[in-house]
Amino acid sequence: MEYQNLQLASDDGILVLTISREKALNALNGQTMRELQDFFGTYLPAQTGVKGVVVTGAGDKAFVAGADIKEFLALDKGQGEEMGQRGHDIFFLIERSSVPVVAAVNGFALGGGCELAMACHMRIAGEKARFGQPEVNLGIIPGYGGTQRLIQYLSLIHI
Repeated sequence: MEYQNLQLASDDGILVLTISREKALNALNGQTMRELQDFFGTYLPAQTGVKGVVVTGAGDKAFVAGADIKEFLALDKGQGEEMGQRGHDIFFLIERSSVPVVAAVNGFALGGGCELAMACHMRIAGEKARFGQPEVNLGIIPGYGGTQRLIQYLSLIHI
C-alpha cells in the first residue's frame, strides 16, 4: 500500500512513522486509519531487523488532535460501530506488536490521538505535549479503547 498520510523513515533499525496531516493537526481520518492498519498489520510484521517504531505527528502543534470530526459527524449507528471496531482492531495491533512502539508526543494528543499514544508501549512527551479525552464535549465516549487503557495506566501510578 502506498501511504498518503504516513511518512516512513528508517535509521539503524528504528522506523519513524510520522502521521502527516499537519493542516488538520494530524487528525485520524479514514485514510490514515487504513494506513495505520496496513502498517501495523501487514508492513511491520513482514520486516526483519526492526528494533523499534517511533510514532509521531508532523509539525509542532499536534501529535494527533483526535479523530477527523468532519468525517464522522454524518455516520449512522452502523457506520459508527464499524469505525469504533476498526479503531479497536488497529490499536490492538499496536498494543500487541512484538516490536516496541514508542509515541513521541510533540503537541496535542487529544481523543483518538491520546488513545493512539496509550496503545503504544511507551510515551515520551515534549514540553508542549497536552493529553486529553474531550469526546464528552461531543456527547460521546472515547471510541478506541481509551477508557479502559486510561484506567489501567492510572492504576499503575503510585503516589
